[in-house]
Amino acid sequence: MTDAVVFAYHNVGVRCLSVLLAHGVKVPLVVTHEDDPRENVWFDSVRRLAELNHIPVVTPESPNSTALAERIAALKPDFLFSFYYRFMLKEPLLRTPRCGALNMHGSLLPKYRGRVPVNWAILRGERETGASLHYMEAKPDAGDLVDQQAVPILPDDTAFEVFNKVTVAAELVLNRSLPALIKGKAPRTPLNLKAGSYFGRRRPEDGRIDWHQSAQAAHNLIRAVAPPYPGAFGVCDGKPLRILHSHYAGEAARHGLPVLYVEQGRCYADCGDGKRLEVVILELNGASMDAARLAEHFGNHPLSLGD
Repeated sequence: MTDAVVFAYHNVGVRCLSVLLAHGVKVPLVVTHEDDPRENVWFDSVRRLAELNHIPVVTPESPNSTALAERIAALKPDFLFSFYYRFMLKEPLLRTPRCGALNMHGSLLPKYRGRVPVNWAILRGERETGASLHYMEAKPDAGDLVDQQAVPILPDDTAFEVFNKVTVAAELVLNRSLPALIKGKAPRTPLNLKAGSYFGRRRPEDGRIDWHQSAQAAHNLIRAVAPPYPGAFGVCDGKPLRILHSHYAGEAARHGLPVLYVEQGRCYADCGDGKRLEVVILELNGASMDAARLAEHFGNHPLSLGD
């Protein structure tokens, strides 16, 4: 029987752990995270799945502690897997498993190595992303590729919608790769890192909209941080503004400056490139608004966007 120690969190962690169990892989230990009470925890629980299957669970502050490394070494696992676990795994952990340490990353490596790859791909206007199973090295997202699966990013897709697709892609990749991994016959293709890209962590304050940029850029930002993420924000008529859903059709702006206004029962924001963005869901000064409520409060008078 094949043994694997699993580091996992989030929906990808749940689905990939489920794949291992479905293939009869013995999992003697799951390492996961304590949920952060300050975070909007909208995803499934790896801990709950592990406990349902009578698998011991630990949530260390650091996965690279000597004590944990020794505990894992004593288990003598064939594999070590990391499925959306949030900390980097270092030596000697990576040398412990007999058959290798592998990670599932939410992009088409070597593109979008690093943090929050789904959000970055949407922000930069990509039309596809995916999931990649690769061997781990000390350098992040740099080890040999086993397999990957692409998924489309449609023009109005939010990060939540794309992340759901990537979760399915990760499940597919692991499900079809696992038999060859167990037999020691899985491919290993070196990544050309020079042809790829690396991105860091994003912060809530990075969701501020610059209306002087293009309408497409504003739309991409809104999609990239839409709920359940914190949402894109700014100032409108001196009041705090959140944009939660938008639609971009390449239409010409109606005004010379970035403004928010209602036209024929729809709400629009004019942007710096002379194009406008339809605003579908917004909050103004903490109150939820649609086009009808905005017109009721402000009429057809354009409201200034920006500080």
